[in-house]
Amino acid sequence: MSSPSSSPSASLTGTAFATLLLIAFMMGANHVAARLAFDDGVDVATAVAFRSAVTAVVVALLVRFQRVSVRLTARHRKALPVIGVLVAVQSLCLYSSVARLPVALALLAFNTYPLWTALWARVVYGHRPERMVLRAMPVMLIGLALALDVFGAASGLGASTHWSQIGVGVAFALAAAATFGLALVLTQHEAADVDGRLRTATTMGIVAMLALVGVGTQGGFHLPQAAIGWVGLLGLTALYGTAFTIMFTVLPRLGVVGNSAIMNVEPIFALVLAWAVLGQSIAPVQVAGGLLVVATVMWLGLRRR
Repeated sequence: MSSPSSSPSASLTGTAFATLLLIAFMMGANHVAARLAFDDGVDVATAVAFRSAVTAVVVALLVRFQRVSVRLTARHRKALPVIGVLVAVQSLCLYSSVARLPVALALLAFNTYPLWTALWARVVYGHRPERMVLRAMPVMLIGLALALDVFGAASGLGASTHWSQIGVGVAFALAAAATFGLALVLTQHEAADVDGRLRTATTMGIVAMLALVGVGTQGGFHLPQAAIGWVGLLGLTALYGTAFTIMFTVLPRLGVVGNSAIMNVEPIFALVLAWAVLGQSIAPVQVAGGLLVVATVMWLGLRRR
């Protein structure tokens, strides 16, 4: 997720806080809507193509009407396509996870991306992770282990049967986290000075094109079979596009960075919405693990640098 080109304010106003929570709510709802679509015959490539194409058009219109400079350096022209491909892989993997796991668990596994970001920064640029990140790693992993019920105790199935059911979904979520972490590192080092609106329009355009290639290779769009599926497909498109529009029109005026740690409460919103809309529920110990993961990610995001 790209952030608006703005600096964080010294203090967070009530309006800014509410706006960040609204964005987190819409992003969580987007994944619940996606699950509705997937359960009615929509495939991942179709969902990503719809969502990304609409978002690319909306943000591109912002770029045009707000007269954002579209000049790119040679370094930017090399980095942005790579970032776009990584975000495309991340989008496909995360939706593939959402299609297989309870929505909240998919998002919690994906929320390990700060650990991947630290790893990629070390591998690609030789940056040593901050001491706080190293301290947070075991806490986050313990929380994730509880949330995923790694030993199958909460489910009563045992580890082997439990992982036969969730293993592929977890692998997709972790792959999404890994690719997103690398995309963030490359963005920070190679494209941080590109306006966030232009960067997002470019990235979403690349994601949409790659998703359309995927749609073509599988014989065309896999569209919903019933009204509920259309609600899911149109809902995920509208929610994702609206969240990004708010991010690039409202947040800059409030002086809030788009990647504020407050938006990492998305899995909590998803947990409640998935229970209310999809009837998905997880054991109390898994909820506790999820809260631990979210709290750790927020702590990392809110730490003083």
